[in-house]
Order: sequence, then C-alpha cells, then structure tokens
Amino acid sequence: MNFFTLQWQDSSVVMIDQRKLPQEEIYLSFKTAEQVGAAIKDMVVRGAPAIGVAAAFGMALAAQNSTAENHDAFFKEMNDTAEMLISQRPTAVNLAWAVKRIQNFYQSSQDLPLLTLQNMILEEALAIFEEDCNMCIDMGVHGAELIKLGNSYLTHCNAGALATAGRGTALSPFYEAKDQHKKFKVYSCETRPFLQGSRLTCWELLKNNIDVTLITDNMAAKLMQEGKIHGVIVGSDRIVANGDVVNKIGTYGLAVLAKAHEIPFYVVAPSSTIDLETPEGSQVTIEERPIEEVTQLFGTPSAPTDIKVYNPAFDVTPHHLVTAIVTEKGIVYPPFSESLKKIKS
Repeated sequence: MNFFTLQWQDSSVVMIDQRKLPQEEIYLSFKTAEQVGAAIKDMVVRGAPAIGVAAAFGMALAAQNSTAENHDAFFKEMNDTAEMLISQRPTAVNLAWAVKRIQNFYQSSQDLPLLTLQNMILEEALAIFEEDCNMCIDMGVHGAELIKLGNSYLTHCNAGALATAGRGTALSPFYEAKDQHKKFKVYSCETRPFLQGSRLTCWELLKNNIDVTLITDNMAAKLMQEGKIHGVIVGSDRIVANGDVVNKIGTYGLAVLAKAHEIPFYVVAPSSTIDLETPEGSQVTIEERPIEEVTQLFGTPSAPTDIKVYNPAFDVTPHHLVTAIVTEKGIVYPPFSESLKKIKS
C-alpha cells in the first residue's frame, strides 16, 4: 500500500481523512479519545475493522491521558470512555469487540501498578492493529483462490485498505491475485449516498494499478444480464450466527440480483466480524445516517428542502443468498450455522 488508513504515532492516532478523498490526501492527528470518537462518528475513518482499531487506539489514548490516582477512578474513566466509543456507530461489531477486548484486558490485570497497566493497554491496542494487518493478508490469500483468470468481479462500498489497518477485506483478494499475476477486472458500485465506492474504492484500486470500472448502483443488473459479472465480492460489518450478513446499504439488492443470474456471492470478513451471540440479522440495530447525506451532494442541495428521508446505512443479506464467507482462517460454506462456529472455536 502506498498510503495508510490509521497508525499510532508519537502518542497520537493519525488517520487519513476519508471525507476528503479522492480530491485531497490529508492526514489528521487525534490526541484524545473524544476526538477519536468524533472521527468515527463523522466518518473520518470508516469500515468495520478500521473503526475497531481506531476505538482500541481511543482506549489507549484515554489510558495515557488519565489523571486518575487510584485503580477505581481509572477503571471508571476507562469504562466511561468505552461506553462513549461504542455509542458512535452501533451496527459494526468490530468497534464493540475491540473496546470490550481492551476492557477485558485491564479488568483481568487489576493487580498491576497503574502506570504499568496504562502502558500495557497501549500494547494491547497495538496488538489489535497488528492482528488486523495479518488477517487482511490471510483473507487475501484465501480469497484469491476465488479470482479466476480473465473474469470480472463486482464490489460494493469500500472494503479495502481504507476500511482496515492492512490490505482490506473484500479488496485483499484482488491485491493478492494481482501479486500472483492473474488478469481480472473489477467493477465498483458508486455506493450512494456517501459514495464510498466511487470516492474510496476506485481511488484505492487505481492507486494500486488494479483494472477498475466505476458504475452507478442501478447499473449492476444490466451488467449481470450482459454476462459481464462473474462474481460479487463484498465485505461485512457483522455476520450473525445463522450467516446473515449486515453490510452497506445496497448489498442485499446485489445478492438478490446475483442469485437471479446464478452468479456467486462472496463475503470477505475477519472472524472478529462474526457475532455468534446474535441469532439472525433481523435482530441487529441498523444505524440511520443524517438526512443531509441524501438531500445534499457534499453541500450542494439535490432534493427539496422539506422532503422526508429514510437513510439506513446498512441492510441485511439473508444467509441463503451467500455462496461462501472468506475469513483469515479459510473459506466457509453453508450451512453457516455450523461452519461459523468452527471458525470462532
């Protein structure tokens, strides 16, 4: 990668401002957990694995900035920070997973001196960062098996390096396939209303010399009808126990189209995205985003000012529409209620 999404530098969290892409490549520095929480909420950083890593770094900032003089006060500060970070975006499971991992770490290490504990929380956050980088590589290796020579693949939203600490989830197989000198094409949906496909995926793939073509969201059916798509590859913000997939709004529609055209539909996500505690997708809280994302195009009005708006950020793809799920531990197939348990065991 010739850019990075987020890093820990000099007691700060540095992130590329994804709101500015593709016009500007700007990096911002955050020194408090509150600033990191705002960056997650405002989508400076987005993508389930990336916001999980960002939240872990936010917890590390809270630990380093703490003025608590005893363990009880410190734990209260940290738990308040955890609650604040988790509340920023409720749908993606990685955010809560990363925060709770940090919580479990310090709650199981209460006998350590306070300064030692603060430093070790940073080490745990950095471990989450490194693990995400390694998982991205492994997902790419497994997923590249699905990329066939000369074929074309459709992707939706951005599940690449910009959505993770490493090479990405759904885009990582493309990077690995390129390293293996496979020839293939990628079609990227623009992904209304926030345009993560056109602004981020296309920018990222072009920057790394992947053959990519941009389409509007409503062109996917025509491409499939014309036989130009040989597979759909997407990421996920949460995969529940029965294999239902929660991902960017529009994913469900693509899965229905793929089924109708007998095209495989693949999901690429780390095992940390698997949520065995939630039985089915209908039980997941779906985040709703500000109406301005629909009524304006980056500040320019594109709809009547008094129009009613419904703007869910995600939808649920039923498991029966999913061909396979690629994780860092390998490719799993239906029945997902059984195969996902094995991945998490």
